[in-house]
Amino acid sequence: MGLRKTHTNEGLREVVEREHGRDLDGLLLQLRTGDKEQRRWAARDLAGHREAGWALGEQLLCERDSTVRQSLFTSLSAQPGDEAVNVLLPLLRSEDAELRNGAIEVLAGMPAAVGPRIKALLKDRDVDVRIFTVNLLGDLRHSQVRPWLLEAMQQDAAVNVVAAALEVLAEVGVPEDLPALALARQRFPDDPFIGFAAEMAAQRIRGS
Repeated sequence: MGLRKTHTNEGLREVVEREHGRDLDGLLLQLRTGDKEQRRWAARDLAGHREAGWALGEQLLCERDSTVRQSLFTSLSAQPGDEAVNVLLPLLRSEDAELRNGAIEVLAGMPAAVGPRIKALLKDRDVDVRIFTVNLLGDLRHSQVRPWLLEAMQQDAAVNVVAAALEVLAEVGVPEDLPALALARQRFPDDPFIGFAAEMAAQRIRGS
């Protein structure tokens, strides 16, 4: 039996003009003042406007909807460079875990732009920022990741930073790093976790 066309009484839908234009100014206005769906689409469409990086970062600071935040992070990831890094790095100080984790994930995809900032981050006065920087190194595809981790293990006075560095080095370390693991244990001889983490890292490196 052939297919028959079904007729309905519905007319064509009315064409409604968009409330805001899809140029840069219109998208920025929609990002700031639109509802959740409008903000999400504006954030997504701004990926093609590199000059909007500051606005994407500014919106992250006040955005509360997770889906919009994800679009903001996705668009920033499409704009690797100093501007994106400048708006993302301050989020390492945020008390909002979703913002911190999102920033770390995007920054990890920008090794060329992030690399020059790592040494300063590892010297930051805030121990949490140093820990989050070490976490970032776990996903950063940069040739200096191991030297940075070894520096943190050998110089940082905070046991939690050294512990974080040991956990990451267990994933990326090589046999040449084994003496550094022994030195980390010597720096904190009374801390059982450092001893455990150093031993686990050594085992993984020897077995890789």
